[in-house]
Amino acid sequence: MKSLKRLQAELDIAFRDPRLLKQAFTHSSYVNEQRSADMQDNERLEFLGDAVLQLTVSDYLFRTYPERPEGELTKHRASIVCEPSLVQFAERLDFGSYVFLGKGEELTGGRTRPALLADVFESFVGALYLDQGLEAVKSFLAANMFPYLAKDALLQAGDFKTKLQEHTQQRGMGAVEYRIVEERGPAHDREFVSEVWIGAKLFGTGTGRSKKDAEQQAASQALAQLKA
Repeated sequence: MKSLKRLQAELDIAFRDPRLLKQAFTHSSYVNEQRSADMQDNERLEFLGDAVLQLTVSDYLFRTYPERPEGELTKHRASIVCEPSLVQFAERLDFGSYVFLGKGEELTGGRTRPALLADVFESFVGALYLDQGLEAVKSFLAANMFPYLAKDALLQAGDFKTKLQEHTQQRGMGAVEYRIVEERGPAHDREFVSEVWIGAKLFGTGTGRSKKDAEQQAASQALAQLKA
């Protein structure tokens, strides 16, 4: 696991309250193992970060695309502030290497689990907002999210299902079917596993905190396989 001091140096962000930063990267499995009354996991920060992301991304899209109607802006925002998209940003920053995990979660590959990575990105945004305010969040996103959206590289990253449907229809590959094959974890931290089948062949598997996110991950994997 990498040091949070290293993360701050790489992001050029110095937290005034280091405890907030540590909380942002503390998974519930770690707290459960430590059994410390003073330790908090990142779930509350994740809740706050989601709202802050909705606001800052909305502001960015509103100002960047003055000619686009409300419906289109809403779709673009949804494609950015969704699990598959946030996972890509978290991976780009190597956030998984900084997470405090319980032993069981570590052994089962928690550092690369999409739902966990998306949650950590949101909780980091929430922690940064509490520590330094909205302008600091905007600066962070301007450096690590918005440039990629401006290039349209990730603007519609969350809409893999539509892209897969278009790809298969253009090539006459047959019907696309999504199957939820597994549900795991406690009720407050549910994770779904989805498969995507094209015709009679399995093309991708995905996981997510909702059935929709799991299907998007599966579609993303299927697209990668088809394009390869």
